[in-house]
Amino acid sequence: MSKERRPIKWLLNWGWILMYAVIMSAAVLFITLMDREPIEDNSPEKITLTFRHFWLKEHDRPLLAIFEEVVQAYQLEHPNVKVNFEGLDQTIHREQKLKSEMVTGTPPDMFVLFGGAEIEPYVRSDRLMDLTDFAAENGLTGQFKDLQLWTFNNHIYGLPIEGNAEPLYYNKTIFEKLAIVPPTTLSELDTTILQLQNAGYIPFALGNEDRWPALIFAHYLMDRYAGPELIQKLATGGDGATFQNGDYVQAFHMLGRWIRQGAFSPGANDLSTENAVKLFTGGQAAMYLNGNWDINLFNGETAPADFENTVGVIPFPALAKGSEPSIAGGYTIGIGLSSSLTGAKREAALELMKAFYTKEVQTRIVYEGLRIPSMRLDFDSAKTGPVFAQVVELMERYNHSFVPYDNLLSPEVKKMFLGVVEEMIGRSTGPDQALADLQSASQQYWNLIRSTELQ
Repeated sequence: MSKERRPIKWLLNWGWILMYAVIMSAAVLFITLMDREPIEDNSPEKITLTFRHFWLKEHDRPLLAIFEEVVQAYQLEHPNVKVNFEGLDQTIHREQKLKSEMVTGTPPDMFVLFGGAEIEPYVRSDRLMDLTDFAAENGLTGQFKDLQLWTFNNHIYGLPIEGNAEPLYYNKTIFEKLAIVPPTTLSELDTTILQLQNAGYIPFALGNEDRWPALIFAHYLMDRYAGPELIQKLATGGDGATFQNGDYVQAFHMLGRWIRQGAFSPGANDLSTENAVKLFTGGQAAMYLNGNWDINLFNGETAPADFENTVGVIPFPALAKGSEPSIAGGYTIGIGLSSSLTGAKREAALELMKAFYTKEVQTRIVYEGLRIPSMRLDFDSAKTGPVFAQVVELMERYNHSFVPYDNLLSPEVKKMFLGVVEEMIGRSTGPDQALADLQSASQQYWNLIRSTELQ
């Protein structure tokens, strides 16, 4: 064998030896892996949460932006969780969709809803998650101003996200031009309505497309004539309580008279809230009765420059001189969770709830959304604009408040309440018939409840 071929043979021999060693090592490794337990996959479970809100109106845009950002930040911190954050018209959500979903047990995982009588059937049928322990474990129980509308049998079934108040807004420029002093009693308000009409102004801008705005007038007049005790008896089935009583007759007849006089926007039942506000900000209407949630429509692109400085804020007038007027409002709007949530999905939903209920979010609700915080929070009302500052001052000055009646009455009676007031605004029914229909609905409801309890 020549010297030139010997290195090649040597290399080939070693190559076979190395290949053999690699094959044997791979075989040993394979056998070892086969003898071991499978490696556990510790990657987080992929979760999808459904969240339905009704922040679709123009005045809701700042609030929607806040919660969209919270959801986006949550998803970045929890890459395994996808939140389907979707909006639906409030009336469709409350009156149709959610009710049917609660019957079938298929509601969204999380949803915006109203506390009080509206959620009581959901609590009774065990469709809402009990948040009592969640609130306690996260130090939230004592942070809220009022959980009355969310508490049943000492258990919490939802958390309010904001508070609200329903004052009477008026155009100071128009009132000063006509030398009208802001009314403090119903008789003075009657006079104001006539003065405004004689001067060519619409007294009240009203957009009742969603049906509930007209109820604000009804429940204020009912409260002024009858006080707070009667509606509480009617809402709880008190014996002897009836909608067809002298005080409510007077209240509904006053509302009927205003309707006949043309005190409200023409075609109010077909008018949206946004278009009603435009009548107010445009100077055609002199007064506007609705919640503080509409304040952000008094400035920016939707209103004339500096219009917010022409807005005065007063309580809805009292029955007589010397009476302290109460203000409709409360902590009615909040978030609830489906009781069907379990396991990792339940924990993910509760983590998102924690992200919603923080001082930071509540502060943004005040300064960006111009909404009353539901949690105890110090804020500078001088930085919120002149209208919101007046609302806050009004709430501090008057200690008496009452929960809007549509949050007190059972869903069945509330539906009739909405219907008869809508018909009154449309002039298809009168005050006496409206109260008779309301009493009939209430009686049927309580008869059904009592018969069920006896079974």
